[in-house]
Amino acid sequence: MAFSGELWLGHLRYGTHGINSIENVHPFLRQNNWRSRNLVMAGNFNMTNVDELFDVLVGLGQHPKDKVDTVTVMEKIGHFLDLEVQSLFEKYKDDYSNREVSDIIENELDLGRVLRRACKDFDGGYTMAGLTGSGSSFVVRDPSGIRPAYYYADEEVVVVASEKPAIKTAFNVNYSQIKEIRPGHALIINKNGEFQQQEIIKEFEKKSCSFERIYFSRGSDPEIYKERKQLGRLLVPQVLKSINFDLKNTIFSYIPNTAETAFMGMMSGIEDYLISKQKDIIIDAKPTVDSLDDILSFRPRIEKIVIKDVKLRTFITDDIHRDDMVAHVYDTTYEVVNKGKDTLVVIDDSIVRGTTLEKSILKMLDRLEPKKVVVVSSAPQIRFPDCYGIDMSKMGDFVAFRAVIQLIKEQGKDYLLGEVYEQCRQAEQDSIPTNYVKRLYDQFTYEEISEKITDIVRPVGMKADLQVLFQTIDNLHKAIPGHAGDWYFTGNYPTPGGVRVVNRSYINYMDGKLVRAY
Repeated sequence: MAFSGELWLGHLRYGTHGINSIENVHPFLRQNNWRSRNLVMAGNFNMTNVDELFDVLVGLGQHPKDKVDTVTVMEKIGHFLDLEVQSLFEKYKDDYSNREVSDIIENELDLGRVLRRACKDFDGGYTMAGLTGSGSSFVVRDPSGIRPAYYYADEEVVVVASEKPAIKTAFNVNYSQIKEIRPGHALIINKNGEFQQQEIIKEFEKKSCSFERIYFSRGSDPEIYKERKQLGRLLVPQVLKSINFDLKNTIFSYIPNTAETAFMGMMSGIEDYLISKQKDIIIDAKPTVDSLDDILSFRPRIEKIVIKDVKLRTFITDDIHRDDMVAHVYDTTYEVVNKGKDTLVVIDDSIVRGTTLEKSILKMLDRLEPKKVVVVSSAPQIRFPDCYGIDMSKMGDFVAFRAVIQLIKEQGKDYLLGEVYEQCRQAEQDSIPTNYVKRLYDQFTYEEISEKITDIVRPVGMKADLQVLFQTIDNLHKAIPGHAGDWYFTGNYPTPGGVRVVNRSYINYMDGKLVRAY
C-alpha cells in the first residue's frame, strides 16, 4: 500500500457506580461479518431516558441483552448503520458483485445520516466516539454541549479528546490549533482520512458543564487555570470577613491537591488587599523607619497543613470503598499553628457529601488546636443531582440537601416534604416537567444553609470554632463565563430528562430507596 492508516479508540473509566470489571470497560464492540457493519464505541455520557430508548429498540424488533445506556446507545446507532449499509447494498447489488458492492458501501457510507436518525431520541450529556470496521469514524456531541470534546487535525492525523492538554502534550501543538466540536455536531472522518463537522441535532443554548472546569479537567489547560484562580480570588471578601480581617493570626492552606490553583488565586487576592491596606497606613500614619520595615515585610502566612496521597481521589471512588479510603488518604503537618490563637483557612475545590471533612480532615485539623477553622469551597453549594456523566444522583448524599431537611424539620415545616413529594410524582407524567425540589431550598437563605452544613460536618468533640463558606452563583458565572451548565448548584437542567431525574431522586429519597435516579 502507498499509505496505511490506523484508528485508535481508548477510554478512561473510573467506577463511581457499579463494579470495576473488564465487562464495564469501553470500547464496546458490535460484531458483524460485513466490515462496514462492525461498530466499536466508547464515550463520556449518561442517558436520562434509558427506558424509552430500550422500548424504541424493542419496537424496532430487537431484543437488547441489557437495559443500560452503553448497550442501548450502541444498538440504536448500530441499527441505523445496518439500515444504511442495506440501503446501499440494494442500490448496487444488481450491477456489481457482492465483493465490489462491499467496497462501494465503505466509500459511500453516510455516517451523518446514520447519526441524525439514531441520536434524535437521546436525552443526556454525551460525547460519543465510534469506529466502523471499514475505517470510518465519528465523534458526536450533545446539542447543549454538556460534555466536552476537542480535536486537532493536520496532513497526517485527526485526533479527538475530551481535554485540550491531552492533545497539546501528545502532539506538541499550539492551543490555538485545537478546536472544539460544536454542540449537536459530529466530527466525521471517512476511510480516506477526510473529515468534516456535520450538524446532527439542532444546537441548543450552550450549557457546558462548569463542574468539569472546577474539579475534573486538567488544571494545565490555560483557560481552566485562569478560571480556577479567579474562583479563589472572588472568595477573598468572604474569607476576610470570616477571620475578622486578622491576617496576623491566620494561616492559609488548601485541600486537596486539585484546589491548589484556586488557593493561588485566593492568596493573590489577599496580597492585593494587604498592599492596599499598607498604602493607607503609610499615607495616613507616616510611620518611622523601623515601623515602616515591619509594615512592608508583613506577609500572609501560608503553610502546607494537609497532605494528601496524590494517587487517590476520594470523590471518584465507588461507594463501597470511599469511607475506608477517606481515613487513610490524608495526613497533617504539626507544630506550625499557635495553639488557641491562630485561625486556619483551608480552601477546597468543592464540598459534595461532606464525608471527607467530617470523618478525616476536620478531626486532624482540630488536633493542631487552632482557635478557629474556616473551610472555603471554590464551588457553590452542590444541591441537585447530576445525570449527564458525573455520577451524583442520590439526593441524600448531598450535605446541602441534608442541611435543608434538618432546617425544615427544625422549623416545623415537615408538611413541605410531603407536598413536594406529591408534586414530583405528578410531574413524572408531564411532557415538560418542573423541578419541584427547588421549592425546599427556596425556604432558606444561602447563609442559613451554609451554617447548617457547618453543624453537620462538625465532628463530635471538635474544640475549635468552625465555619464553612461557599462560592456564590454570581461569582461562579464571573469566573467561568463560557460554561453556563450550573444545574448542580441551581437545579436549572438543560434537558427535560435532567428535571425528571431530580424529581425521581427526591421520590427515591422519600421512599428510602438508595438507588440511582436514572
